[in-house]
Amino acid sequence: MIYIGIDISKYKHDCFICNDTGEVIVENLSFENNKKGFQQFLDLLKPYDNSNVHIGLEATGHYGLNLKLFLEKNNFSFMEFNPLLVKEFYKSLSLRRTKTDKVDSTIICQKLMSVPYKPNSKLFYHKYSIKSLTRLRETLVKQRSKYMVQMTNILDVIFPEFKPFFSNRFSITSIFILEKYKTPEKIANMRDFNTLNKTSHGRFSYAKFMKLKDLAKNSIGESNEIFELELQIILNLYTEIDSKINSLDKQISTIIKELNPPTLSIPGIGDISCATIISEFGDISRFSDSNKMLAFSGLEPGIIESGTMSSKGKMVKRGSGYLRHALMNVALVVIANNHTFYEYYYKKRSEGKCHRVALSHVCKKLIRVIYTLETKNIQFDPSLLK
Repeated sequence: MIYIGIDISKYKHDCFICNDTGEVIVENLSFENNKKGFQQFLDLLKPYDNSNVHIGLEATGHYGLNLKLFLEKNNFSFMEFNPLLVKEFYKSLSLRRTKTDKVDSTIICQKLMSVPYKPNSKLFYHKYSIKSLTRLRETLVKQRSKYMVQMTNILDVIFPEFKPFFSNRFSITSIFILEKYKTPEKIANMRDFNTLNKTSHGRFSYAKFMKLKDLAKNSIGESNEIFELELQIILNLYTEIDSKINSLDKQISTIIKELNPPTLSIPGIGDISCATIISEFGDISRFSDSNKMLAFSGLEPGIIESGTMSSKGKMVKRGSGYLRHALMNVALVVIANNHTFYEYYYKKRSEGKCHRVALSHVCKKLIRVIYTLETKNIQFDPSLLK
């Protein structure tokens, strides 16, 4: 068996190769992060059978993506390690603080030899694609929220009665009105009720139309060219980013429906939530049990024991913040769609736990369900829940 440890960096990668007896085959080789460098690395592996090559590397974001795709294309498997685990492993071997790329590749190789080999999933590319899309979507949603706040601030000056009229939401109809009219004076004189009624799919009645005009006529707001220009710019940015989010939603939904993971069968988990959860966990077969998934998501409590003292602290919050956010959000919907989760939530509330703590317990139960569904490749069955 051949073991290869690779330290990933932006412009080059360092590798260390040895066999299962510990004999060094290649020590401290650097190859560039380009086609020539990848071919150089592939030439080193040609004498060996793919099934006898175990490759280990750290999960270092996008820097190693091209190399991982190259390995997958050439039928080589690889195993990723959390950089924190590699760091702790190195500490257990030496008290020295020496850290170089060459040392790191050796440590990764030693770490690889010390654990059971759990190679990447064959769906690596698809799950990485979904992960990139869902993270981009989350970034855009946060930016859209900032634009919503800015629009609210401007409207508080121009037309403070406008947003409360629409239940403090920016609906399709309200955005349409703002884009076309912008100021109370123009809104008070608007005449195209039929267009607004059609835009709202019949929800914007004539009574609402007249009431909004009346509010605009008697508004205490003050508008001028500067405020109007500012509102126009923010509106353009908001509508543009909103359309990008809609495009991403369609793309993510298409991919996740093609993969059709068992997690998607859980009532309350939609396409976007499922895509986020599945992509952030990655290859679930890497986890030996649901507790490992719990630790990966950072939802487990910190445990402190010393002498006669023993206590559980707050959740550690290590790992992916995107994953925790998705799990906490979807837990609310799952509670509303399944009586077992609902009863479990209120059981925790009756024990004196606050809403978010009880919700975190629902997330833990949900993770255990996801682990069972994904590892056994079965659909959700509410009758089997305990």
